[in-house]
Amino acid sequence: MEDYRIEKDSLGPLEVSTFAYYGVQTQRAIVNFPISGMKPYKAFIWSMAAIKKAAAKVHLDLNLLPEDLAKAIIQAGDEVMMGEWNDQFVVDPFQAGAGTSHNMNTNEVIANRATEILGGQLGEYKVNPNDHVNMGQSTNDTIPTAIRLGCLWRLDELLQTINLLISALREKSIEFDHIVKSGRTHLQDAVPVRLGQEFAAYARAIERDAERINRSTEGLRRLGIGGTATGSGLNAHKEYHPRMVEELKRITNLDLSTSDDLFESMQSMADMVDFSSSLRTLAVSLTRIANDFRLLSSGPATGLDEIRLPPVQPGSSIMPGKVNPVLAEMLNMAMFHVIGNDTTVSLAAQAGQLELNVMMPIIAHNLFEMMHVMIGSINAFTTKCVVGITVNVTKAEGWLEKNSILVTALNPLIGYQVGADLVKESISRNMTIRELALEKVQLGLLFNKNTQKPLNESDITNVFSDLRKFTEGGILS
Repeated sequence: MEDYRIEKDSLGPLEVSTFAYYGVQTQRAIVNFPISGMKPYKAFIWSMAAIKKAAAKVHLDLNLLPEDLAKAIIQAGDEVMMGEWNDQFVVDPFQAGAGTSHNMNTNEVIANRATEILGGQLGEYKVNPNDHVNMGQSTNDTIPTAIRLGCLWRLDELLQTINLLISALREKSIEFDHIVKSGRTHLQDAVPVRLGQEFAAYARAIERDAERINRSTEGLRRLGIGGTATGSGLNAHKEYHPRMVEELKRITNLDLSTSDDLFESMQSMADMVDFSSSLRTLAVSLTRIANDFRLLSSGPATGLDEIRLPPVQPGSSIMPGKVNPVLAEMLNMAMFHVIGNDTTVSLAAQAGQLELNVMMPIIAHNLFEMMHVMIGSINAFTTKCVVGITVNVTKAEGWLEKNSILVTALNPLIGYQVGADLVKESISRNMTIRELALEKVQLGLLFNKNTQKPLNESDITNVFSDLRKFTEGGILS
């Protein structure tokens, strides 16, 4: 038995594997685009199959597609949505503009499987990829619709992953709330904060990023399916667009709406850019937090060493006992990749011309990749790092005791300039600000700036008696 069959398209005959559910146009894409070896994300396969299934049902209801063909397409579409034929989706993300190759890959797989369901052989096409599976559609309206659906498909998974991180950070903020430590601005000593306040701020930042992501998805819910080639809806039934939106809502259980301008929905990738930008913002926040974790855990002997990250693997092939902040490093790299993906989405979105953006395949791939990388990396960071963080109380409180900027709490008593002079002297003499202030009081050299009367020891000790008050709006407020 030969291991290939001959199929024909408008360019002529071509050999296709006997066992392939894809056909000649997919085979041409395989030959033309051996670029990266990457395959489409499951979100892209699922969303395109949902469109084909919905179209078959709508056309059946409109009496435009015979019942046996429609039911076979619907069954095949169901199977693809469930992942049964993922290995048949083989077109590289770097492919012909607009995504015609991916669209035809979907059309051919569903057509061949539907043909098989009807008792035919692969390549016989009792169900035609173009005339039946692609009825009333174009690459130009199916691909942007699939991008929207694919992003929404993993939205809950992404948000659940983010919420787990938020919860872990919140728990740490409560656990660490009693630890008063040195604050830092410009990487220099600043007034005290509670470690719990730092972690609560991390949690709130990620909460706000999740809110931004949620808001940006509203634009993704507007579907332009039915615009066909340019937005005019040529060759589509006049009821096709609204019926497709309703059918896709039923099939996917997603909150979807009709577009108020099919031309805009085809020309503009702005909704995708908006969503991508919200992911980029989250990536920026996560990068900042990972950097803080690396800094706060630095050392341990020669760094800040205020927090300890869980040791998950040896840190060096030459230095015994070394342990590195590998989960924070991983998160940094993952988020750099996400930010690069967002840059590509932005460049691709502005590269559209007139009635179509032909860069949609890379927009699709990068959006799905951003979500995929974020889900995996955030989950690992949360479960293998954040939940296991401990605090080095001795080091945190020790740094605070040495912090000359504690003099800020004396400002209302001694004034800014006298305080600045105390800081310089405490550093030069390697004394704590408390020790120096008490020494000055004992020598009668520290005065109340308002009354010009000498301060006594109780004035100083009262200020420094409860460092926690430093973090609650100022002890003298």
